[in-house]
Amino acid sequence: QLQLVESGGGLVQPGGSLRLSCAASGFNLDYHAIGWFRQAPGKEREGVLCISSSDDRTYSADSVKGRFTISRDNANNMVYLQMNQLKTEDTAVYYCAAGPNRGTVQAMCVLSRLFDYWGQGTPVTVSS
Repeated sequence: QLQLVESGGGLVQPGGSLRLSCAASGFNLDYHAIGWFRQAPGKEREGVLCISSSDDRTYSADSVKGRFTISRDNANNMVYLQMNQLKTEDTAVYYCAAGPNRGTVQAMCVLSRLFDYWGQGTPVTVSS
C-alpha cells in the first residue's frame, strides 16, 4: 500500500520553529519529486516548498523563502520541512505529496495536481 504520513505539527509561538516529517511506505521517496503544501481555513491549498527527484532542485513560495527548508533522508525514506521564524500567517494544515517529475519543480509546486500521492496532513498553529 502506497502511503505518506506527516507528523510534527502543533502549536508554536511566533518566531518559533517546527520540523515536519513525512514518512513514505510502499515506494521510494528518492525516486520522486516531493512537495509540501498547506491550506489555511478559507483559503486555497498552496505549494510551500518542493524538491525534484532528478537533481534535488527546490522551489520555495515567496512567503517562506529564507525561513523554510526541505531535506531528504533517503536511508529512512523520509522528507522533512524545517520551519523557522514562524509567523501567524503560517497557520495551516500542512501536507506532503510525492510523484514523478512532471515539468519543472516550480510547475509542480504551483500545480498540486501533478503530484500522485498525498498524506493526511498535520496541523500547524502559530499563535501567542
